Amino acid sequence: MLSKKTKYGLKALAHLARQKDRTPVQIATIAEKENISRKFLESILLTLRKSGFLASKKGKGGGYYLLKNPKDIKMSDVMRILEGPIALTPCVSLNFYEKCTDCVNEETCEVRHLMLEVRDSTLKIFNNKSLADMI
Repeated sequence: MLSKKTKYGLKALAHLARQKDRTPVQIATIAEKENISRKFLESILLTLRKSGFLASKKGKGGGYYLLKNPKDIKMSDVMRILEGPIALTPCVSLNFYEKCTDCVNEETCEVRHLMLEVRDSTLKIFNNKSLADMI
């Protein structure tokens, strides 16, 4: 299930992507327009800024704005930053692999085979969708 953090992060990114000329938008404006708690949104935007998706400007006319063109922001990158691993089990994760403690043999594990297929299908969608596609 998609966490609220990720859902709100996607909504905030979409809001910022719709701005002409990457005009900075105040947190309060995004929170109000997208119906997101301001305090929670501050944390999410800070994460996105630290990850290189956003920048912020202080003072009059300040706020957050996209650093990249929306077509250059892949959903797979956003999902990994906000949600964590795309794979549903650690044994099939590309970036966060861990052997399952209860697994006898990864090669014959039926659950692993299914989760590989789910991961690959999900990753195909996320890699082929950008923020521009979303808006």
